[in-house]
Amino acid sequence: ANPEYKMDILGAYPLQVQKAAKALAAWEKAAADAKAEGKEFTQRRPGVAWRPTELYNGMIAPLIPYSIKGAIWYQGESNADRAYQYRTLMADLIRNWRRDFRQGEFTFLQVQLAPYMAIKDQPSESAWAELREAQSLIAKTLPHVGEAVITDVGEEKDIHPRQKETVGARLALAARGMAYHEDITYLGPVFKRMKTKGDQAVLSFYHVGSGLEARGGDLRGFSIAGEDRKFVWATARIEGDKVVVTSPEVTNPVAVRYGWADFPVVNLWNKDGLPASPFRTDNFEMLTQPKIRTIARN
Repeated sequence: ANPEYKMDILGAYPLQVQKAAKALAAWEKAAADAKAEGKEFTQRRPGVAWRPTELYNGMIAPLIPYSIKGAIWYQGESNADRAYQYRTLMADLIRNWRRDFRQGEFTFLQVQLAPYMAIKDQPSESAWAELREAQSLIAKTLPHVGEAVITDVGEEKDIHPRQKETVGARLALAARGMAYHEDITYLGPVFKRMKTKGDQAVLSFYHVGSGLEARGGDLRGFSIAGEDRKFVWATARIEGDKVVVTSPEVTNPVAVRYGWADFPVVNLWNKDGLPASPFRTDNFEMLTQPKIRTIARN
C-alpha cells in the first residue's frame, strides 16, 4: 500500500534476480574453466536473489492461527543503508503483525544493532547509528514496543556477535517488565532532554533506575558540537541523575551525541546493570535521509 516500499523493495526485485543470474553464470564459467585446466576451484557458489514476502509468507503467516504473548525481532542490519525509511517500515511491520494476529497490541521487543566495523578515532556520521535511532524512536512512539541495548557485546569483524546469552537475558528482563508487568528495571538509561548552562550541556534520562554509573573509568563515547555542527570528543561526568558534557573547543553547545558510531565505545550504565542507549540531541540531516530534489525552472 506504500508507494515508497513498492518502489524500493518490490520494484528492486527484478534487478536483483538479473544480478544473481549473472553472478551464477560467471561462477559456473569460472568453475568449468578451472576444471578444464585441472585447477582447484574453491569459490563459493552465489546464492539466489532474496525474494520480498517469502520470509513472512513462509515463516510468519503459518503461525497466525496460534495465540502468542509477544514477539522478538533480531536485528535489522540489512536495512542500515535505508535507516531513515526504517522508522516507518519497522513500525508498519509491527502494526501489520498485530493486525494479522488479531490479539491486540502484544509486546514486541527489538534487539538494537550491536557494535560492528572499525572503531573510528574521531566522531563521524554513521548509518548504523541512524538505524539504532530508528529502533529507539519506534520503541518510544508505538505502544508496548521495547528494545534490548547491546552496545557491550559487539565485535569489530563479526556481524554476528557471539555473546548471545547477554542478549537473551536483557530480552527476558524486558518481557518480564513489559509483557508480564513485573515491577523491575528492565531498560538502561534513555535520553530525555538536554539543557545548556554556559559551556555545559546537561542531559537527563529516563530509566535511571538505582542511579547512573560509568563502567571502567571515566565516561566515554560523548561528542559535542557548537553552531558550526562540528562534533568533537567531549568530557562527560555524572552529577546525580544527570550527565554534564563539555569541551574546551565548544563554548556554546547546541548538540550532544552518545555512542553515535558503527562501533560505539561507551560505558554509561544504570546501577541495575543495563547500558544506556545511544542517542543524539540534534535533528541535523542524516546520511540515509532522502534528499529533496529541486528543479530549476526558466
